[in-house]
Amino acid sequence: MTQLAGADALISLDPVFAKLAVGAGHNLWGLAHLTTREKAFVCLTADLCHPHLDLPLAMHVQMAQANGVDPESIRELYRHLAPYVGYPILVPAFQRLVALGLPEALDTEPIEPVPLHGALAHAVRELEEVDPGLAAFTEDQLAQRWARPGLTVRERAIACLAVDVLYQTLDESLHLHAELARGAGATDETLRDLLRGMAEFGLARAWAAARALGLQPIQHEEGTG
Repeated sequence: MTQLAGADALISLDPVFAKLAVGAGHNLWGLAHLTTREKAFVCLTADLCHPHLDLPLAMHVQMAQANGVDPESIRELYRHLAPYVGYPILVPAFQRLVALGLPEALDTEPIEPVPLHGALAHAVRELEEVDPGLAAFTEDQLAQRWARPGLTVRERAIACLAVDVLYQTLDESLHLHAELARGAGATDETLRDLLRGMAEFGLARAWAAARALGLQPIQHEEGTG
């Protein structure tokens, strides 16, 4: 069984709660259809959305690094999420990463926007019909992120889906990110596991997202109940 970072700190706060929290953590880390990096990124994304920048972030950074996630990948995740969760929350988040001992950024090169294509370009075109100025800003933000090295498209899409669940942006945004995740190899099983993991951060939100995604019902063999 995966050893969860920071469990002892939770016991000192409340032993019964600690058992409940550790059980919820084992649920997420035991999911079969998310990679170890994706599980870490889900937790780190949730810390921005609530926000939980104290003990939860410290625990999740420790857990991520213990499972092979390099510090630059954590930084890249947070760069990617800035326009989705809001730039202001990333300032104390990066301050906290520094306080937790993460090394200085390796990537200091200028941003090179990459023209959008596929689902991202289509989303911007649809937004132009609503507000051209907002569409232009959105296109600029997306073009600076989705083709950067350090994270795969699937990892970026799963992190954005986590934001959608926690912020309950369950319409165009949720379906765009699900399409991007599927295009990068995610399956219905991947998305089911994501929602099961997200339940740790809010059951009702995960329920609503499961309905909104409209995943195909799981087929039970006859006689299995």
